[in-house]
Amino acid sequence: MTSDSAPSSSANSVSASPSDTPTQSPSSTSLSSLASTDEEPLVKNARGVMIDGYGNEFQIPDFTIKQIRDAIPAHCFERSGLRGLSYVLRDLVLLASTFCLFHNYVTPETIPSMGLRAGLWALYTVLQGLFGTGLWVLAHECGHQSFSPSKTLNDTVGWICHSALLVPYFSWKISHGKHHKATGNMERDMVFVPKTRQEFATRVGRLAHEVAELMEETPLATASHLLGQQLGGWIMYLLTNVTGHNNHARQAEGKGVGRRNGAFGGVNHFLPSSPLYERKDEKLILLSDLGLAIMGAVLVAVGRTHGWLNLFVWYGIPYLWVNHWLVAITYLQHTDPSLPHYDGTTWTFTRGAAATIDREFGFIGRTLFHGIIETHVLHHYVSTIPFYHADEATEAIRPVMGRHYRADTDGGALGFLRSLWRSARMCQWVEPSSTAAGEGKGVLFFRNHNGLGQPPVKQAAPGSRPAQRPAATFSAAVDSDAE
Repeated sequence: MTSDSAPSSSANSVSASPSDTPTQSPSSTSLSSLASTDEEPLVKNARGVMIDGYGNEFQIPDFTIKQIRDAIPAHCFERSGLRGLSYVLRDLVLLASTFCLFHNYVTPETIPSMGLRAGLWALYTVLQGLFGTGLWVLAHECGHQSFSPSKTLNDTVGWICHSALLVPYFSWKISHGKHHKATGNMERDMVFVPKTRQEFATRVGRLAHEVAELMEETPLATASHLLGQQLGGWIMYLLTNVTGHNNHARQAEGKGVGRRNGAFGGVNHFLPSSPLYERKDEKLILLSDLGLAIMGAVLVAVGRTHGWLNLFVWYGIPYLWVNHWLVAITYLQHTDPSLPHYDGTTWTFTRGAAATIDREFGFIGRTLFHGIIETHVLHHYVSTIPFYHADEATEAIRPVMGRHYRADTDGGALGFLRSLWRSARMCQWVEPSSTAAGEGKGVLFFRNHNGLGQPPVKQAAPGSRPAQRPAATFSAAVDSDAE
């Protein structure tokens, strides 16, 4: 086990600098996800049998970062600012030309039918949502310094593009970088940290041992949860850190004492005092807020001049579409019955980065979204590789990862959308496998009470005599840890 896989301490919220990583990133300022020194073989103890959400036996990854990087052709690390700017220009042209086309030709004069006009403007919002998501992804490239070799160009382009989409660029860049450095870590990850069994039981008003016996959740309840997640998940993440870790008291500078996720918990992406950031970041948080204020002023001016309903159709609904795609992409990159999560003592960077999955979204994913869906596993190992080299780099690392590389490409774009429903039904909380032992008890898998996939562990009620089980059984450690 490495220093980064030791139990969490107050220093865990501090992002490692590039000089702390096992291999220097192409850019010294990058948010490269190399944040653990696990080049030496891990100490392996008894792990028992670990079973994922589909019922398949799971093996902990046994390769190293060096093997991953050595397998990638050198030219895949090369970044071109000119090429990056050409993609930004392409997305801006798509956004502008679509607006001009609909604004000039979908009018009462050219299309008398109000119903037909409404349908065409609905199509407009969908298209602008797709093109806007593409621009969002390019700003994301800037945040990882994979857009160009110039940090100044990266941060300038990223700040402008993200501000135009009402995203606090530097604020999100910093928290997202910490997500890359702690992916799959139940105590330190910054996004889509799943509920433990105890937390899920508390949410539904039950005791932990009763969760497995709950009646199946209705499809309507699942649909309602998905709708709320897709419409408001991104905004709630920015405002309240929903789905992020809640161990802010461990923040090294003491900014997290008394802070909790929630509406008034003081954890958000807008205040310099937020424990998501160190004091050295505070000026950048204000610069992010300035970008939002400028864009907000522009939108208010447009609304006053052209009408608020027009503004809602031109910008508001496409903005919600962008949020939808952003949440869907991120959720499905990190939520699948096959994916593990790790407690603080079992996690290492190599293990966490492999706890991601590639999917397929056809033309939309590969062209409009710049391949962010199809090459996410590679992105978590070396995030400074630009998206136009990611396919080649992904194929290069697959032999190294072997069975640990995960992809769900069945059904293409429709399969991607279906996986939203499947993950919502199957991935409700995480717990260790009942047959895990030793280190294996620190590897947690998704379970559900809908009777899908691997059944949850049946726990005895507190104070009752436990049923006879095999020697290697699930213990209540996950519940005590949550408490």
